[in-house]
Amino acid sequence: MSIQNQQTKLNIGLFGFGVVGEGLYKVLAHTPTLNAQIKKVCIKHADKKRNAPAELFTTNAKELLNDKSINVIIELIDDADAAYTIVTTALAGRKAVVSANKKLIANHIEELISLQQQYDVPFLYEAACCASIPVIRNLEEYYDNDLLQSISGIVNGSTNYILTKVFEEQKSFDLALLQAQQEGFAESDPSLDVNGIDAVNKLSILLTHAYGIIANPAGIVHTGIQNLHADDAAFAKEKSYEIKLVAQAHKLQDGKVAAFVLPQFVKNSQLCTVKNEYNGVVIESSLADKQFFYGKGAGGYPTASAVLSDLSALRYNYRYEYKKLLYQTPSEVSDDFYLKVTISFKGLFHVQHERFDKIYEWSSNENRCHITGVLHFSELFKDDWWKQAGVSIILSPEGIIEGYVPEKVSEGVEFVQAVA
Repeated sequence: MSIQNQQTKLNIGLFGFGVVGEGLYKVLAHTPTLNAQIKKVCIKHADKKRNAPAELFTTNAKELLNDKSINVIIELIDDADAAYTIVTTALAGRKAVVSANKKLIANHIEELISLQQQYDVPFLYEAACCASIPVIRNLEEYYDNDLLQSISGIVNGSTNYILTKVFEEQKSFDLALLQAQQEGFAESDPSLDVNGIDAVNKLSILLTHAYGIIANPAGIVHTGIQNLHADDAAFAKEKSYEIKLVAQAHKLQDGKVAAFVLPQFVKNSQLCTVKNEYNGVVIESSLADKQFFYGKGAGGYPTASAVLSDLSALRYNYRYEYKKLLYQTPSEVSDDFYLKVTISFKGLFHVQHERFDKIYEWSSNENRCHITGVLHFSELFKDDWWKQAGVSIILSPEGIIEGYVPEKVSEGVEFVQAVA
């Protein structure tokens, strides 16, 4: 059943009643003008106590998917495989769908676009990226592919919360992670956050809306904060940097796009102001220059606010048009560019310096070595040397070095400065 007009009542079948699901339930109770109600909620554990009437809940998904009076399915579970079945069944049943499952969308976006076109129903997922920040709809509506220069940001509130607690409040990594989970900011599987998987899933989705690129998250270079060392924080402090996990996509001079998720030193950037569970996204276009979007990127109510926004959009039968994918020539992801990075490791020869095209600084103490230099991006595809335990990679504030002229010679790398 499609949403015909603004007066059509939104009868919702909700999957999941965790932090976000319960937040949405409470928000809808105070939003009568939306003309929406949750008719049924499908949950996994029937014996768990919940802050809602017992008759609202069921463990039978078919009660929602086969109910013809339900015209909207909201999927808020953390099981991507189960979510796939729910979403594809709902779309085939001509029910509008709202989802927050970034793993599901990132891994199946091409099929999901095809299904919503085939059955002529909306599929919205603003909550899948940056929670309260309306970044997807802005990319869809306001940034032409030819004018969009870059998108970069802190898109995972959990890792940003951890980095804030560890580097600014001197808490241990384990304690910071525990607090993030207790506050409802971290995924049930924390490795999805700290290893950068959640961030790369979101970047994959943003690439589709920003540049028309369908990219498997597994094929995008990414890492998280799992290998960052206390000496990396000291190194950053000496240079007045902060460390953030940044997902980014940049249009290169040849028209292709550089895309990756890496920890980065930031300085004199709007991202420096983004603390705790907040997200921040910088979008740069050739006409509007830089625009900064800031808001809570994790938690029940912020994520519920994005779901609520999608529900409001459904009242007007809104749907993504995928303009850059379907009506323009999509861009391509490139691996032919240079980065300025700092590699941190233990042991003088733990990292082969020959991987660098140019080294600007080499510093060491009894605990750690740091090399800062220029690296061709393809070096990160050759093997996982930069993901090994004890090795961390941090992008310099300059990031991509456009127009860099290779200087590597056969004898090895050029050493510009060495610091004992």
